This record gives sequence, structure tokens and C-alpha cells, in this order.
Amino acid sequence: MSKRHPMQPVVVAADGVIRFKANQIVSDMLEVCRKHGLDLNEIAARDYEKDDRSQLMQLIGYSVSGYGNLECSRAKHVMRADQKAEAMAKAVSHD
Repeated sequence: MSKRHPMQPVVVAADGVIRFKANQIVSDMLEVCRKHGLDLNEIAARDYEKDDRSQLMQLIGYSVSGYGNLECSRAKHVMRADQKAEAMAKAVSHD
């Protein structure tokens, strides 16, 4: 069995939403893929490993609040990301 993928850092994105830090290369590649018919819906219909799907959602900057609802999310990452998001939200509210 291969080693699992690491969790992306959690950040407050430009839109003010707490998200996984998007990887711009992956975002650009996804945009090119969309233009050629391979969007997230098509990816969801294909037979990819759960861990790969989970990492992709993080790499595209999925919101932490929505990540836990995904079928592919890893419980360990949900827990860690939720803890980081809660700490970030508290820090913002104290400013």
C-alpha cells in the first residue's frame, strides 16, 4: 500500500473563506482540462482512488467547511482542518 498524501495547509482565501491552500499549477491544469471536457463531474465519475480524490479537493482549494461532507474526505484531515479553521476563526474574531 502506498503512503497517503499529506494534508494541504489551511488558509483564509481571498474570498474570506477558510480553505485548503490551492495549488495554482493544479488549478491551471484543471482549467485546461475543463476546456477539453474533463471537469470535476467527469473526474467524479471515473474510478480514482479515494485518497487521490481527497488530495485533489485540497489542491484545488476546497473549503474546509465543505470538505468533511465529501465522500472522499479523510477523517484525520477533516479533524485537523476543522481544528485549524476554528483557531483561525477565533483569531479573526479577536482582532
